[in-house]
Amino acid sequence: MLEYIADTDDPRLSDYTRLRDMELRKSLEAERGLFLAEGEKVIRRAIGAGYPIRSVLTTPRWLTALADVLGDATVYVVSEEIMSGIAGFQIHRGALASMERLPLPAVDTLLKGGARRLLVLEDLVDHSNVGAIFRCAAALGVEGILLSPRCADPLYRRAVKVSMGAVFSIPYARMEDWFEGLSQVRAAGFQTLALTPDQTATPMDAVKLADRVALLLGSEGDGLSSHWLEEADEAVCIPMSAAAMAAGVDSLNVVAAAAIACHGLMRR
Repeated sequence: MLEYIADTDDPRLSDYTRLRDMELRKSLEAERGLFLAEGEKVIRRAIGAGYPIRSVLTTPRWLTALADVLGDATVYVVSEEIMSGIAGFQIHRGALASMERLPLPAVDTLLKGGARRLLVLEDLVDHSNVGAIFRCAAALGVEGILLSPRCADPLYRRAVKVSMGAVFSIPYARMEDWFEGLSQVRAAGFQTLALTPDQTATPMDAVKLADRVALLLGSEGDGLSSHWLEEADEAVCIPMSAAAMAAGVDSLNVVAAAAIACHGLMRR
């Protein structure tokens, strides 16, 4: 159903307002149970993953691109000027869709669902990093992701965009209890490996992998907490170049480390 709108302040556009105000958007999206998908590919992936459409915001020249998947969804059509004012024309990629969130599975449901390779993220607060890690994990065959209570929201607009919709293709759950979270993972039969820049840890490509493995990744600044490092079955590292270490380059950023570690995690 098409509805043409000529006023930026039209209340029908309330799902799309203040996109650049992160704190407001986080509270708004949590309150309304929604998230935003940006661009044709991401919207298609969200719909394909079963997320219900609340509405779509687009301009006349993009109307036909999504016509085959929108069905009878409400589509708000605005001018390029209004779209630019709401989303920033150069970054909205033709369309924005307001989607309804689905209930997250319980941690136990994910742990007992047959997955053999998981990531467990502790306190990653940057949405871009979370989105990029989801993309790495999905591309390399990781079967699920657990988030500590303070991790950034994978369905926040920036995370969804950076992941190119990979957040819809890999199941995830959020822990309620950070302190005992790893005990729950181990009780489900997972070997827990803590990724650390400490070069005295076991190299990732040398560790003996169990049938079920959960790889722990820490926050952008401090890495894994001492509690999780101590709780893990084994600490693992990505070996650094000796020359780089001598020059003071002793670690990778968390996304690069996640990509390399996920590749190692999937070896047989």
